[in-house]
Amino acid sequence: MEARTAEALPTGAGWQFEPKWDGFRCLAFRTGAKVELMAKSGKPLTRFFPEVAEGLARVTSKHGFVVDGELVIAVTGALSFEALQMRLHPAQSRIERLSRETPARMMLFDCLTDRSGDSLMSAPLTQRRTALEAFFTAADSPALDLTPFTRERAVAQGWLDHLTAELDGVVCKRLDGPYLPGDRAMLKVKRIRTADCVVGGFRYASNSRLVGSLLLGLYNADGLLDHVGFTSGLSRQSLEPLTRRLEALVAPPGFTGDAPGGPSRWSNERSVQWQPLKPELVVEVRYDHVSGGRFRHGTGLVRWRPDKAPRQCTMEQIAPVKPSPVAGEGGGEADG
Repeated sequence: MEARTAEALPTGAGWQFEPKWDGFRCLAFRTGAKVELMAKSGKPLTRFFPEVAEGLARVTSKHGFVVDGELVIAVTGALSFEALQMRLHPAQSRIERLSRETPARMMLFDCLTDRSGDSLMSAPLTQRRTALEAFFTAADSPALDLTPFTRERAVAQGWLDHLTAELDGVVCKRLDGPYLPGDRAMLKVKRIRTADCVVGGFRYASNSRLVGSLLLGLYNADGLLDHVGFTSGLSRQSLEPLTRRLEALVAPPGFTGDAPGGPSRWSNERSVQWQPLKPELVVEVRYDHVSGGRFRHGTGLVRWRPDKAPRQCTMEQIAPVKPSPVAGEGGGEADG
């Protein structure tokens, strides 16, 4: 079951609110002694997270189970999306080493079967949550955690107002709602923030000599310009004059710190094709999440900032705040 985006938390009774964790969505299936982990896309994840599969395999179960949740990895006390990405590697020896060094766990938030192995998908969320808490307690596994929840809108709004690097927003579920696979029957609310960024480079659009995206940078504590993301969705009428303006500023190095297209196993030919610019242009962009010092998703262009000096655009704008009050809690309802 998936979620559709909403601008604000719903009002009225009948809602359960949960943190939206920064991880890999995962369904876990147990049949006999066999455990399978599956991504939202339907692709298998079992080989990449053996410690989670082993933890689920040790759960006492006569009839098997199906649970829904999020795979997360904590590094130095905070969840790391980059650590999750490092698991998607062809070398099994590397995966096994990382599973020992930075073990993942599954943050549970739904249970689709009861103790007899019968489906709970048509049951209301309240019944599935009760089953989930019983499953988590009986499992008693370090590979599992239980997401907190609240049914108080004010508490959920507090989570949104104090989002941290590890939380992606708030998910809203109907208390009387069944589990509807493939349907966007939940709501997800993210807090949209803005930052002023230097345009350190750009990429041409595919098969075009017009700009396709702007590469964004922020100055780090050492005074170097780090690449932090990109913005696209530029208006069609602006492309020709903007391309001319950018081409007149082309000059290396563009980014003096972390640069786009650096060597990595995810690099491809297109990812290294970018044009460096003199650090003269500043834009304000909307973003919803930061992970590892970069915008997790593409940003939205708000406006150009000719009034802003590039050197004023620092990493402090997107620095993580203190750990979330909901992170690391067990199950049960959060306090107000």
